[in-house]
Amino acid sequence: MAWMNGWSFLLLAGVCEVLYASIIPRTEGFSRLWPSLYCGVFMLLSIYLLSLSVKVLPLGLAYAVWVGIGTVGTVLYAMLFMGEHLGLLRSLCLVMIVGGIVGLKLASPEQSI
Repeated sequence: MAWMNGWSFLLLAGVCEVLYASIIPRTEGFSRLWPSLYCGVFMLLSIYLLSLSVKVLPLGLAYAVWVGIGTVGTVLYAMLFMGEHLGLLRSLCLVMIVGGIVGLKLASPEQSI
C-alpha cells in the first residue's frame, strides 16, 4: 500500500463512514445479523483507515474531514435513496460544514494534498 497516502486513507475512511451509517436503519437496533455485521465491518474499517491517515495528517484536520465526509455523504444518501428532503436550510448547513472543513485545511500547517 505504498501508493496510498494520508489523504487516500482519509477519503476511504469517509466512504466507509457513509457505508456504515447508511445501513444503520436496516439493523433494527442491531437485532438483524447481516446488516449489523455489515455495519460493524465498515465501522471498524473506517476507524482503522482514519488511524492510518493521522500518521501523516494533523488529527484535528483529519477528524474534521472524516466527519464531514460522513455527514455530507450520509445526508446525500438519505436524500437520494431514503426520500429525505434536503431543503434550503439543510443545504445551507451542508455548505457551512464543507466551508468549515476547507477553512481548517487552509489554516492547517500541513498544506500538501
